[in-house]
Amino acid sequence: MSAPSQSRTLWAALAGIPLLFVAVAALQAKIDAGTAAYTRDNEDVLLRSPSVVKNLSLGYDSLLADIYWTRAVQYYGARAGVNGSKFDMLWPLLDIATTLDPKLVIAYRFGAIFLSEPTPAGAGRPDLAIELVKRGIAQNPDNWYMSGDLGFLYYWWLKDYSAASAAYLEGSKIPNAPSWLKMMAGRIAEKGGSLETSRMIWSEIYDTTKDENVRKRAMENLRGLRAREDELVIDQLAQEFNRRYGHFPASITEMKSAGLLRGIPADPAGYPYLLGPDGKSSLDPNSSVKIPPDPVSPPRESK
Repeated sequence: MSAPSQSRTLWAALAGIPLLFVAVAALQAKIDAGTAAYTRDNEDVLLRSPSVVKNLSLGYDSLLADIYWTRAVQYYGARAGVNGSKFDMLWPLLDIATTLDPKLVIAYRFGAIFLSEPTPAGAGRPDLAIELVKRGIAQNPDNWYMSGDLGFLYYWWLKDYSAASAAYLEGSKIPNAPSWLKMMAGRIAEKGGSLETSRMIWSEIYDTTKDENVRKRAMENLRGLRAREDELVIDQLAQEFNRRYGHFPASITEMKSAGLLRGIPADPAGYPYLLGPDGKSSLDPNSSVKIPPDPVSPPRESK
């Protein structure tokens, strides 16, 4: 290559660097501006297009991926838990970060949490979370953690037990994968969304994750699942009381007096359960326990 050609190539590369950082600066300005709507179509395309950003990265893909991942964390953290928050830029940020660095496992795993959690805790988009994790599995086929993440997303958010079982099973085939993945695949295939299965999944998440926020979320769900199991037992005993005496008990204390309970059961937060006139138990309004939605039966395949 001639000296003039080399010079032109060098100057073209140097000219691209300011454009790259202008794009990043513009992105940060948008994040700091909150939920303001995009007003310029060209800028919107520039910031949202992984291919454009990758072309501007000039070989600094991993560095820029870290920047975009950091922006995604900042963006999510500023909105999570705030009523009325919108997460319109969350997917574009994660899309760009993982396109720039397909090996950025943390962005796939925690990005999926950000996307799947219902509003206002997250974007309420488990479909995008699944797309993100599938991309991560394709780029990191030896990472069994993400297969477990995929199985969880199908199980907990979409109630697609067939897909969840298949994801856990595929993960169990990866070298050094733990045995519980295969066990979970079989249990989900057999029992679908049982409370026992849900408790096992959240217990594994609690025991294996190192992130304190995820552990807190897992513990919250374990407490809620235990309360749901308690309620089912109380409801069954209230039905037994009705069969014996021809009416539902006026309180749980009356059930204890009838010998159906040894004591007054309390939820994991220490509040006694309440009993309605229809014999259905419930949590005390002051309790911090939140019961997850009831599992649903797997849809039957048409023949």
